[in-house]
Parts: sequence; C-alpha cells; structure tokens
Amino acid sequence: MLVKIEQIKETGLKLEEPIALKLLGDALSGADSGDDTGFRAASPATLKASLRKVSGGVLLEGQFSAHVTSECKRCLGPVDMKVPVSFTLNLVPESLVRGDDFLKKEDESAMEKKERAQGEVGGSFELEDADEEVFDGKTIDLDPIVREQLLLAMPMNAVCREDCKGLCPQCGINWNEAKCSCETKPVDPRLAALKNIKLDN
Repeated sequence: MLVKIEQIKETGLKLEEPIALKLLGDALSGADSGDDTGFRAASPATLKASLRKVSGGVLLEGQFSAHVTSECKRCLGPVDMKVPVSFTLNLVPESLVRGDDFLKKEDESAMEKKERAQGEVGGSFELEDADEEVFDGKTIDLDPIVREQLLLAMPMNAVCREDCKGLCPQCGINWNEAKCSCETKPVDPRLAALKNIKLDN
C-alpha cells in the first residue's frame, strides 16, 4: 500500500484499504524477522487511515482489527480472538532528519507553532506525543507500518477463557473437561526424595 505525498491535499487524505491475509500472516509467523509470535491470521483486515501534512511531515492515524487464532497457554485448546490495532505516527522526511534545507526547517517550525496555537495539530494531543517514523519524503509505504503496529498490539499469549483451569501436570487431562485423581498438592523439590524413605519400627 503506497501513498504519494501529492495525494495528500490541504484537507488531508482518508483511506480505507484492504490488508492482505498474507501480509498479516507473514508478520505473525516471523517470515521477515524470524520471530514467530505463535499467532496465526484467520482472515484479511481493512485499514482505515487518515493522513495530514503537518510541520514538514505527515501525521498518520490508523486503525484496523486483526482476526487471529492461537493455542491457549493453559490448556493448549484453540483460541479465536480479534486484536484491535490503533496508532498515530508522525512521519518525518529523511531530508529533515539529516538536517537538509535548514531554513525550510525553521519555516516549518514556525508553521508548527502556528498550528498548535490554532489547536489543529492532531486534535487533542501534541505532535510530540506521536511516535516518529522516517520516510523518503515522496512516498509512504503502509505495509511495514501495518506489520509493525500489529506486532506491537499483539498480547504475549492467549487463553481460551479467563477461568481456564489448564492441564494436569501429571496425567495431562484437561481440567476444564474432567477431573483426575492425581496428587495436585505441590511438593517442594528439595523434599521430594524424602517421600521414598521407609522407616523401620
């Protein structure tokens, strides 16, 4: 998903773009990074985004919902969940980061102050509150942004339900479905050897 700077008019640009299942799947499986999250994408998603030119850069606000599946960390059963992803980024051209066009940068700084005085920078928050990303100044590739924001929004692990009882550590039975007669009282490993000592009367 590429956006050219000239597409962003004074009033901004609103987008509603499909996010391919492959893009979501590759991000979660670590196809690019090598870090598998343990989650799998179940369906494509739709990115709703708005872009606005601010202070020499672009303010990007986006949101989408990812439908993912995983294994429950307690009972290993299937988990089906929707992960809401919402982000605000200040996209800064490489030329500003390098310090090119110093006079232009000073002009943009003055423009930023004017916008703040009018209360138009990002609505109810200051521009400094938005995370910064660098782009080439001509086109914005939304795919890597979607991948990164999805990974940031993912939980560490998933449970099928909050009160999931998990598996018996001895026989492996699913305690949500049945009970077992295994000894469930934890034994201090330092004292475990004492259980096998037989005392003569």
